[in-house]
Amino acid sequence: MNDGMYQLIVGMVDLFLWGGKLIGEENLPRHGPAVFICNHLDATGPIAAACSIPVRVHHWVIADMMDEQLAPLWLQADFVERQLHIKPPASVWLSRAICKISVPLFYSLGCIPVYVHDYERMQETLDMSMSLLSEGKFLLVFPEDYRLYKDPFTKMQPFQHSFVRLGERYYAEKGERLEFFPVTIHGSGYLVVGKPIAFNPLNPVGLERRRLKRLMEDTITVKYMQMEGGNTSSALTVERK
Repeated sequence: MNDGMYQLIVGMVDLFLWGGKLIGEENLPRHGPAVFICNHLDATGPIAAACSIPVRVHHWVIADMMDEQLAPLWLQADFVERQLHIKPPASVWLSRAICKISVPLFYSLGCIPVYVHDYERMQETLDMSMSLLSEGKFLLVFPEDYRLYKDPFTKMQPFQHSFVRLGERYYAEKGERLEFFPVTIHGSGYLVVGKPIAFNPLNPVGLERRRLKRLMEDTITVKYMQMEGGNTSSALTVERK
């Protein structure tokens, strides 16, 4: 899918499903490559990020959601029944119908299947990501671990640090520090782009993975808490310091 078609689809989705406001536009990268790290906020996050970030982004998507056989089961449990509260057998039929559109759409949009819990196949994810980053593209990653407890206040689950491996690979292959941008999405219709945090090759691997993971998670959590109760002005003030 070319960039023009991508922007057309995103514009239509923004019109009918999002229509939110971007805060921190001055923090956006002027050129790629770069990686945006977002909170998921159920189905809202991917839609809001694609619609609000004014550059073409390539989403990391759980591999099961891009598999014709596995996607309906995943969608049925995680979205149709849990979020839409539709019971079987209607949930089964609806999930299958949605996947007839969503699976080919993911591939058309240039999404990257992610095998977070399969080390060998995760190399495929990193290889595909590196190809895009090498072309100056932008990636969008939602690093929450869906297996862990969701905080009832922020609606976030603890982050995984798999995305930091992009920084490791990029520095090893290009000799340059990859930048990661924290993005906070709130259900009130606001998306905040924070200042970038660059990969630090001087740190030991384990330390740097924990550092970047913690900084991204903490930054997004703080912004989310500021926006609770409509306190968007505070979030904007922090971005401009």
